[in-house]
Amino acid sequence: MTDSTSSKVLKASEIGSYAYCERGWWLSRVLGYRSAHRESMALGEQAHLSHGRAVVASHRQKQFGYALVLLGGVLIALDLMWLFVTRLVG
Repeated sequence: MTDSTSSKVLKASEIGSYAYCERGWWLSRVLGYRSAHRESMALGEQAHLSHGRAVVASHRQKQFGYALVLLGGVLIALDLMWLFVTRLVG
């Protein structure tokens, strides 16, 4: 058995695997058999990683947009203060 299968700590995905198929979980966890669907699982993992990167990029773009709106507000406030000061003095 590998280190990951000999661990006594259960992961959430293992609980889901057990709920889906107790026998499959036992074959994997106890006997150390590997899934016959490794290629499909690798493709699924790549799809999840790609989606995760897209979600992170989306959050960063959203934060950048908020920063630009804040910067615009500060510039408008400074412009209004400049306009007020120049009319007060002039």
